[in-house]
Amino acid sequence: MPNQGLRELYVDELKDLYNAENQLIKALPKMAKAAASEELREGFEEHLEQTKEQARRLERIFKMLDENPRGKKCVGMEGLVKEGSEIMKEDFEDEVLDAALIGAAQRVEHYEIAAYGTVRTFAEVLGEGEHVSLLEETLQEEKETDEKLTQLASQINEQAKEQVGKKEPESKGRRKSRRAA
Repeated sequence: MPNQGLRELYVDELKDLYNAENQLIKALPKMAKAAASEELREGFEEHLEQTKEQARRLERIFKMLDENPRGKKCVGMEGLVKEGSEIMKEDFEDEVLDAALIGAAQRVEHYEIAAYGTVRTFAEVLGEGEHVSLLEETLQEEKETDEKLTQLASQINEQAKEQVGKKEPESKGRRKSRRAA
C-alpha cells in the first residue's frame, strides 16, 4: 500500500492528540479552580466540556480506522501542562495569576491548532473525508477558544497592570525563566 508510511504517521499523530486531550481533561478543572475571574473560570469549564467532545471525535476516528487510541504519551502537552501547574504554584494574585493562566492556555491552544491542522491535512491526503470533517470541527473550536482567550486577555491584562503596586509578590525575583533548559 503506497500510503502506508503516511497512514502510520497519521495514526501515531492521532494517538498523540488523543493523549493530549486526555491530559487537558485532567488539567482544565485545576486551571478553572485557580482562576480569579469568573469569566475565565467559566471559559475553562466550557472548554473542558468541549475537550471531552474532541476526545470523543478522536475515538470515532480510531473506530473507523479499527485502531486503539491508546499507547502514546504526548510529551509536548505534558510539558505545557507542567508549565501551567508551575504557574499555579507561584504567588501571583488575582488578575496577574489570570493573565499567566491565559498565557499558559494560549500556548496549549496554539499547540493544538498546529497538531489538528497537521492531522487534518494528513486525512485529506489519505482520502479520509469523514475524518477531515471531524478534525476540521475541532480545529475551528481550538481557533475560537484562542480568540476568546485573546479577548479576555486584553481586559484581564489591563486589570493586572493596575494590580501592580497594590501588593508586591513576597518572593520577588523568584520567577524562573522557562527558556532555560
